[in-house]
Amino acid sequence: MIKLSLQEAMKIGFIGGGRLAFALANGFISAGLAKPDEITASVHPADLASAEAFKGLGATALFENRPVVERSEVVIVSVKPDVVGPALKDIRDLQASRNKLFISVAMGVSIASIEKVLPPEARVIRVMPNTPALVKQGAAAFSRGSRATADDAKLTTELFKAVGTCDEVPEYQMDAVTALSGSGPAYVYMLIESLADGGVRCGLPRDLALRLATQTTLGSAAMLKNGGHPAAMKDNVTSPGGSTAEGTYHLEQNGFRSAIIGAVMAAANRCKVVNETLNK
Repeated sequence: MIKLSLQEAMKIGFIGGGRLAFALANGFISAGLAKPDEITASVHPADLASAEAFKGLGATALFENRPVVERSEVVIVSVKPDVVGPALKDIRDLQASRNKLFISVAMGVSIASIEKVLPPEARVIRVMPNTPALVKQGAAAFSRGSRATADDAKLTTELFKAVGTCDEVPEYQMDAVTALSGSGPAYVYMLIESLADGGVRCGLPRDLALRLATQTTLGSAAMLKNGGHPAAMKDNVTSPGGSTAEGTYHLEQNGFRSAIIGAVMAAANRCKVVNETLNK
């Protein structure tokens, strides 16, 4: 087994070179976890834009999966879920696939289904990141495969902390993680858009309303990240008989909390259906 050091830059490969893979590679380089010339990504031959993006980092972009595995210590599987099986079958007979860490960021593909395709010595970790990793503000969670080690978990944590936060969870919680942090940016964008629409309805110019709504969301999240409970922070903004009290009352009347909770639950249920289909 190759001993991977958390203190030294490592050779990292990407099977699949889309936007998320590029964001991760950029974050790893910025954090000093990998050197540009030690990153390799495979992209679809028609996806010249992704190939050029990786080359712009100083990395190597190829149109085959097998050389990626041969050149790398850690292999990140970042293709679409329905492509994971064919992509891994393409490289499973390689000697280089043995005793290697594979990190999958493909939504809904179980650890068991990945381990079934790879050589028995391969170690697997499943990660659910989200799109704010593109601006190094991602929220990721991961689960270990049957052969993944404590060092593999530490390495995965450090890699994904380079583009945000990272927590370990049991695999049965991954549907909930996907529904909350994976899908969550869409809910937040809808909230920001709605706040801006409200400002426009009250007479604000559209660009100012959107700017205020975005910064308000960003600032509120930053305050929570520094510690405190959202309910207590909400109370700090809510004066007796004031405008905020009237606004929150309107939200409660219209099932705001219930709608958000229901959205997360609906997304989690959909994940279960998709997972069952993918992992048959």
